[in-house]
Amino acid sequence: MGSISGVGVLDKAFTVLDAIEVAPCSLAELQAATRLSRATAHRLATALVVHGLVARDDQGRFTLGPRLRLVDVPMLARAGMEALRDATGESVQLYVRRGENRVCVAALESPFGLRTIVPVGTSLPLAAGSAGKVLRHDAATLKRGWAESVEERESGVASVSAPVHDAHGALVAAVSVSGPIERTSRHPGRSYAEAVLAAAEAIGRAL
Repeated sequence: MGSISGVGVLDKAFTVLDAIEVAPCSLAELQAATRLSRATAHRLATALVVHGLVARDDQGRFTLGPRLRLVDVPMLARAGMEALRDATGESVQLYVRRGENRVCVAALESPFGLRTIVPVGTSLPLAAGSAGKVLRHDAATLKRGWAESVEERESGVASVSAPVHDAHGALVAAVSVSGPIERTSRHPGRSYAEAVLAAAEAIGRAL
């Protein structure tokens, strides 16, 4: 393959994106569409997953990732996030994965004076918090469909998160509700899991 830009690996990465943009691809389909070796196609596609440019759907196929849809996702998620805030009375956030971090791309604050505030653009580690568990495919989260955390990232704060999937089944984001333990209790999933799951489903339908 000749280089268009003079940076061969970059040209190959965009060849992978071009193929996936047409339709979700299995590894074999991606290899055929790009004419790259199987190892190269896999290496580039999985690297692009880490950076949020590519995602995997529920059939394991490669599809466009949330970073390429970042402009649309917060807007399309707003109705579902508002419903979650109104149902729980707590602050709501939407996170996407960026390497080993999660970035808040949309947030709505609780009407209470004592509330959780996460500014849009905040980058947090995947290692702590319920949204991190969702985005890193934590085993317990995959089993029950949602995750909770209590004082993992910040003292006195608890949260519940659920995965948002697009029409192809790819994990696009994590929607979270968070608030002070005085209101959420130390078992926030008991109170909020159902509402968070409903919000995740609603947001997924809107994408």
